[in-house]
Amino acid sequence: MLKSEYLQRVYDQVVARDPDQKEFQQAVLEVLESLDMIVDKHPEYEANGIIESFVEPERVITFRVPWMDDKGHVQVNRGYRVQFNSAIGPYKGGLRFHPTVNLSILKFLGFEQILKNSLTGLPIGGGKGGSDFDPKGKSDAEVMRFCQSFMTELYRHIGQFTDVPAGDIGVGGREIGYLFGQYRRIRDAHEAGVLTGKGLTYGGSLTRTEATGYGLCYLTQEMLKCMKNDSFSGKTVVISGSGNVAIFATEKATQLGGKVVALSDSNGYIHDPNGIQLDVVKDIKLGHRGRIKEYADRVPGSTYTEGFRGIWSIPCDIALPCATQNEIDAEAAEHIVKGGAIAVAEGANMPSTPEAIQIFQKAGLLFAPAKAANAGGVATSALEMSQNSMRYSWTFEEVDAKLQQIMVNIFHNI
Repeated sequence: MLKSEYLQRVYDQVVARDPDQKEFQQAVLEVLESLDMIVDKHPEYEANGIIESFVEPERVITFRVPWMDDKGHVQVNRGYRVQFNSAIGPYKGGLRFHPTVNLSILKFLGFEQILKNSLTGLPIGGGKGGSDFDPKGKSDAEVMRFCQSFMTELYRHIGQFTDVPAGDIGVGGREIGYLFGQYRRIRDAHEAGVLTGKGLTYGGSLTRTEATGYGLCYLTQEMLKCMKNDSFSGKTVVISGSGNVAIFATEKATQLGGKVVALSDSNGYIHDPNGIQLDVVKDIKLGHRGRIKEYADRVPGSTYTEGFRGIWSIPCDIALPCATQNEIDAEAAEHIVKGGAIAVAEGANMPSTPEAIQIFQKAGLLFAPAKAANAGGVATSALEMSQNSMRYSWTFEEVDAKLQQIMVNIFHNI
């Protein structure tokens, strides 16, 4: 129960309107609990319906996406775009292609994106979108036909001054390229600022691929420095996931002196007590879209275990969950605490359940929530938009320096 009658009434309304949207309800409740201590000191919030407006998207678009597979059969998926809040700038947020995608997940992501984007200090609002299409196991031609069909509907709802999508789970450089190609074909214009995460040859930004993982480590490093007069140096690090965020968090944590000993995917996890060999992981995941278990076959001394949740039983000093929402439950949080961790920073969106967060806080761990810790990706997307507007490209070092300063600022703002 919330202490504020106003906030409780708002939350009850959210549940009544969308009783099946559990992920969205969870995200809203977490934010309302944070506001519980202060909202009654601001009666103008209730008088002007501020919180009611905050939890309701400005617009939700749902559409069908028909596409033809390689056997000549027509498949039909469902597409979404949640345009949540444009108070400080155009809607900004990724597209997720994954079988689990539904309106609840996209509303929770879009809702969190409002806060994350505002923390960057850049003029971007909050949004999210995607489809229940699964790119895994599909040919390049099938992915292209799906993306073209998806954009044939989405194009009318986006624009560089309206809504600027990017990538998320299942949407990387390949998918962004197909989407942008179709947008350009339909619009008959090269509006580079309409999508971010583009290839470097057609308006993309250096450092964008690395940005979320790098930014996560920059904020964690600042948190360790300011709160414990400490750093990554000499620390054992466990990172869940093995996509872009996890890979480049591994890279930056290693550069900062840490030793990353575990990574995972949806099937299981690898443990390498000697430290993850990142070149092998990059070859497996970025080179040929393989599964993480290949690592154990190629690196002596490492092991692979089925079931990704077991990764948190590995003792570590720093835990960086970079896989998916609610991957750390109470049991996993207890393992992290017992394993001697001093800090947890979220690279994925809402990877820790409310019960897990309470365990971290009770144990006195440093805890950086995703709304702050993984904002580096969208911050660099906004920097990509700036470069597109200027028709100019900054160097890797320039973008990386701007990213680092943004993440340091975010830590001090929170």
